[in-house]
Amino acid sequence: MKEQSNDRIKKAFENKNWPEIKSSDSWNIFKVMAEFVDGYETLSKTGPCVSIFGSARTKPGTKYYEMATDIGQRLASAGLGVITGGGPGIMEAGNLGAHNEKGASVGLNIELPFEQSANPYIDRDKLINFNFFFVRKVMFMKYAQGFIVLPGGFGTLDELFEALTLVQTQKTAKFPIILVGSSYWDGLIDWIKKAMLEEDSYISPEDLKLFKIVDTAEEAVNEIFDFYSKYSLSLNF
Repeated sequence: MKEQSNDRIKKAFENKNWPEIKSSDSWNIFKVMAEFVDGYETLSKTGPCVSIFGSARTKPGTKYYEMATDIGQRLASAGLGVITGGGPGIMEAGNLGAHNEKGASVGLNIELPFEQSANPYIDRDKLINFNFFFVRKVMFMKYAQGFIVLPGGFGTLDELFEALTLVQTQKTAKFPIILVGSSYWDGLIDWIKKAMLEEDSYISPEDLKLFKIVDTAEEAVNEIFDFYSKYSLSLNF
């Protein structure tokens, strides 16, 4: 792994002339376009979905794995599809729950040099493989009716704060963002309240209403339905 990392660093700093850089960038544009087209065509035909986020390292049989499976089943039984990052851990659990209920099970897999391969519970016609994180995140945001976020690492926090930022800045319509597991999230939320709100006013008090914290699968799914009932909105694209 260390040797591969060193090779990638050396390659990044290799001397390249301008025509080589320009040619490489041009081809990347077409690759990006292809991923957008593939994502749009697949997800626009899927119907209302909820994105489930969380760690790829969570093991089957553990508390949050079982909870994510339960959430996927509850969403699917209500007619909603499940979108995950397509990998193992929490992602696998969410897809498993949807699969068990014969609901739409979508996997937005990312090509990585380690850790991730697509889990077996994704519908074969709803597995999309991405090379670019930013294209993948667009698909999560554009086609989700809500976010349910379980404990995870940097990737999970990245997706969470992307969603919060888009809703806060009104770059996307408001949708429910549910954090599952108060024992995991409370420390982060306390820091947000103290450092970001009270000390320096980097956010406003209203921003704390952009998300809810719950502790059960039932609460998480009910928050989705309560949100749309409250605003008299329908679950659609």
